[in-house]
Amino acid sequence: MGILSQRVTSMAESETLKMAKMARELLEQGHSVISLSLGEPDFDTPDHIKKVATRAIEDGFTKYTPVSGILELKKAISNKFHKENNLPYAVNQIVVSNGAKQSFANICLAMLDEGDEVVVFSPYWVSYVQIIQMAGGKSVIVKAGIDQDYKVSADQVEKAITDRTKFILFSSPCNPTGSVFTRRELDEIANVVAKFPHVYIVSDEIYEYIQFADKHESIGSNPLVFDRTITINGFSKGYAMTGWRLGYMGAPKFIAEACEKIQGQFTSGAASFSQKAAVEALEASNDPTDKMKEAFLVRRDLVIGLLSKIKRN
Repeated sequence: MGILSQRVTSMAESETLKMAKMARELLEQGHSVISLSLGEPDFDTPDHIKKVATRAIEDGFTKYTPVSGILELKKAISNKFHKENNLPYAVNQIVVSNGAKQSFANICLAMLDEGDEVVVFSPYWVSYVQIIQMAGGKSVIVKAGIDQDYKVSADQVEKAITDRTKFILFSSPCNPTGSVFTRRELDEIANVVAKFPHVYIVSDEIYEYIQFADKHESIGSNPLVFDRTITINGFSKGYAMTGWRLGYMGAPKFIAEACEKIQGQFTSGAASFSQKAAVEALEASNDPTDKMKEAFLVRRDLVIGLLSKIKRN
């Protein structure tokens, strides 16, 4: 009998974290390294957000918080969902976690039994499959290549659904490809899911503010599937708050309650002063985020321009 569980020995290490670790080790050895591993903006958290966190600490706002998040933040998230995404999640449908990754882990632990299936759009973020496996689920990978702009079609989704499917899972904007689903494409997928009452949707929208399409679209805004859609988001990417470890989800109330129950046994609530800062992030001006996005666009265009000059054989 081994000391370590089969759960951990069969789990792959996160490729992105492994790359980041290698980059740090090379830097410590004196090498010049450009790390393209973690999805981490190289901008600092905006000053107005940091000041609120500092003030919260100075005011003694450093105690345990409610597991699902402080009411002030949950109200701000609910308002954001309503105004920006046309997602009418109530405050009691919001759960704040220690990063969007924990939000997804909570969902898997709350919804999956041994052998349950999750339809995963590929290319996909590296941790999805490992977290599903850890929760006892089975990933059904549906692939889309460059000919489809790396976007799985509604027909592919329908063919992948079985009696064991618990939910479909995708990110838009996509990590890692950057592809963004259009309103029409999302509605086509929603129409398919609507035909299967036992199937839910998990939509990872953490890169909402770092994309260059006309407008971000949320699949849950389609009334056919809102009651079966779980929307994940957070503060790491759009507000350069990776180290603050704050994510959140909106979900049907019974799923939100189940995730709160699980989180209560694992980590309890997220850091108090981080949540105060998150309220500021959501309610203050988005100018710093917009400027960061503009800088990313300049870099993207530079890379595309340089790549286009490479001669093909």
